[in-house]
Amino acid sequence: MPVHNSDIADILNKIADLLDIEGANEYRVRSYRDAAQSIDNLSRELTDWVEEEKDLTDLPGIGSSMADKIREIVTTGDLEQLHEIESRTPEELTELLELSGLGPERVRDLHKELNINSLDDLEDAAKRHEIQKIEGFGEKTEKKIGEELERHTSGDEKRTKLIRAEEYAESFVEYLEKSDSISKIKIAGSYRRRKETVGDIDILVTCSEPETVMDRFTGYDEVDEVISKGDTKSSVRLKSGLQVDVRVVGEENYGAALVYFTGSKAHNIELRERALDRDLKINEYGVFPGDEDESVAGKTEEEVYESVDLQWIPPELRENRGEIDAAENDTLPSLITIDDLKGDLHCHTTYTDGKHSIREMAEAAKKLGHEYIAITDHSKRVTVANGLDAKAVEEQIEEIERINEEMGDFTILKGIEVDILEDGSLDLPDTVLKKLDLCVCSLHYKLGISREKQTRRVLKAMDNPCFNIWAHPTSREIHKREPVDIDMEKIMKEVADRGILMEINSSPRRLDLNDVHCKRAKEAGIQIAISTDSHAAGSLKQLKYGVNQARRGWIEAGDVINTRSAAEVKEMMSR
Repeated sequence: MPVHNSDIADILNKIADLLDIEGANEYRVRSYRDAAQSIDNLSRELTDWVEEEKDLTDLPGIGSSMADKIREIVTTGDLEQLHEIESRTPEELTELLELSGLGPERVRDLHKELNINSLDDLEDAAKRHEIQKIEGFGEKTEKKIGEELERHTSGDEKRTKLIRAEEYAESFVEYLEKSDSISKIKIAGSYRRRKETVGDIDILVTCSEPETVMDRFTGYDEVDEVISKGDTKSSVRLKSGLQVDVRVVGEENYGAALVYFTGSKAHNIELRERALDRDLKINEYGVFPGDEDESVAGKTEEEVYESVDLQWIPPELRENRGEIDAAENDTLPSLITIDDLKGDLHCHTTYTDGKHSIREMAEAAKKLGHEYIAITDHSKRVTVANGLDAKAVEEQIEEIERINEEMGDFTILKGIEVDILEDGSLDLPDTVLKKLDLCVCSLHYKLGISREKQTRRVLKAMDNPCFNIWAHPTSREIHKREPVDIDMEKIMKEVADRGILMEINSSPRRLDLNDVHCKRAKEAGIQIAISTDSHAAGSLKQLKYGVNQARRGWIEAGDVINTRSAAEVKEMMSR
């Protein structure tokens, strides 16, 4: 079975979590986390590196000992050290860390005081009100844990992040494409609509030998369970837990099936009702007049939409948020593409918690075809990331200016990711911030304060003319941390009035703004920055996930600042 980068990173992160719960040396724990992050940032599979006998220690954060562990995982699919740690600390304890507010120390206390070993144990203890009796917890913390448990078991928590689903789905499709029988193949569903999380993977194929395709599909070496196998549909569960369905459809109804299985459900209902108004019936097999059995359209998606007097609608917009009316009135947006972007406005380096130097990040961005990159390391409040004080910012400015002289037609913009403090002030003095090309401002702590206080905090920060871009505005982490409670509508109005920009953070763990807020920002006339928040050169390629999110929010190239030149960006940063 092929071992994917995410599989390796998962094992290393699990070891880090268990060691953290045990109270191991923080530098030892960090070495596993750094290695996992480095692997997550790679654009190539590590299995290829191992097969080609490349030196893994060339990768940032990978020493000789860690390289040996990676080789063991790649060759065996497992790591003996993980089992050794699990023999003394239950593996299920790491699931508790997925709940917001539960760090390693609190998980350790729960395990020690109440013998809690799993989420089920935690839920039972919360129902019996035993958690509040532990020193340092209390009734409020117990209630918060109960709320987090409820969120964790909700439907969305069972979905897979897009980036992870992509890793498995694309490999599976590549494997299936090697069948000479297949003429067309496409992944449909929420995956095609580029939602930030994915349920099952739906694959549609046209082929000459369905039985051969089904045999190949169910024989994939990552399949853990064959749920069902038929002539036109089969379902399997991969070892990763992801369910994959394949459907064989005819050439004549491929487009209709693609519309139907791409969804969304709400979009399809609107299409069907529109068809009924025209005495038509739309389903996965085609478009049928009245009660007739012969389809009049369905070979392509364009045919299906044309049959109900609509333009073809991009999959990302198919959420029943006005796209039907826009298609009818010829007002669909010309959605942004990755090729429209000229640079990245949120990146970190070894000055704080990044893995690569300023020069290395700049050269990697230039290789990707960017014209510029903004270096925005953390300000001093983020002590865990070795945030920069005023003196360190001055030193970084000097280094950027020196490197810029050697970069030719590529520009490194001088920036900072400055913390919004609890009182609404910014983490560094204006005298320093004014020397920078741009300030990316964000919330990193006190995320649980009331809606009123959080809103007031951010609005006060925006009073500062040095505030340029509001980064990862709701501070959410998908499946890990809920968005802050904040009056987004009120803040968006102020953002538009003050000429501040809002960020779509392309990191697949954030994707913040969400798609609904993207659309609202566009409607409010707010300019957007699509940035990666990269902490390593490999993450610069994750801009595509921010573009996905922007497209789902109806964003066009003109709505995005980093479709402009470096000179224009600098000019727009002046309030």
